[in-house]
Parts: sequence; structure tokens; C-alpha cells
Amino acid sequence: MARVYTSSVIGAPADRVWDKVRGFNDLPRWHPMIRDSRIEEALPADQVGCIRNFNLQNGDNIREQLLGLSDYDMFCTYSILDSPMPLTDYIATLRLTPVTESNGTFAEWTAEFSCDPGEEDGLVALVGNEVFQGGFDALKRQFGGA
Repeated sequence: MARVYTSSVIGAPADRVWDKVRGFNDLPRWHPMIRDSRIEEALPADQVGCIRNFNLQNGDNIREQLLGLSDYDMFCTYSILDSPMPLTDYIATLRLTPVTESNGTFAEWTAEFSCDPGEEDGLVALVGNEVFQGGFDALKRQFGGA
């Protein structure tokens, strides 16, 4: 099983960052790789079990299902249902933690998935660098950081 772990510090209060990333349909609001997104069957975007169907800037389509969401603990967990990436059993969690010393946010994004061993290094790098770190870098820019 492949594992990805990416973390970053965002120079904004955790509740403000959570407000930006919380909505399961809000990826286009903050992640530069995402062109558009919709929740299937018009379900609420914070309802566990809802499915987001989104398109990347390159036109690829991905479907993901919300497995868990906590406003108290500021995390969401989701699985990939359909993706052009050659992987299966993908489960990821995005978690935010307040940094009390600086009133910033410690952000962690983790994933586990199965794939062909020959594809693992490339997929781990893609998910960790392009998807996860790319999202964190975009959040830093939106909140006035580097």
C-alpha cells in the first residue's frame, strides 16, 4: 500500500482556512488544478456519503466520495471512486490544526492507495507534490503568504 504525507504551515487562523476548504464542492475556490465541480444528486456538500464530480484543468474527470467531516476537529476524509490515475482503494484525509503561537494553521494531507509497484513512486510524487502541496501553496497565496 502506497502512503503519501504532506504538511505545511499556512499564515492564517485555522478557522479561516477551514472555512475555505471545508465544503466538499469548494475545490475550484482554492485549488488551482480544479476547473469545476458539482455534487451529484444535488446533495449538501457537507453530507457524508455525497459524491463530488469534478474536472481538472487538463480535462480529466474525477469522482470522490465524502467519508467523514468534522468541524470540531477540522478534517475531511474521502475516497476516489473514479480517476484516470492507475490506483485503487484511495483514501485521503485533509486535517487542519491551529498553531497557537503564531495564530496560523498546521495543515496535513495524507493518502493511502494501492497501485502497481512500478507506478508507486510516480503516483506518490504526483499526489504529494502536485495535488497536496499544490493546494497548500495556493492556500498560502490566498491568505497572503508565500
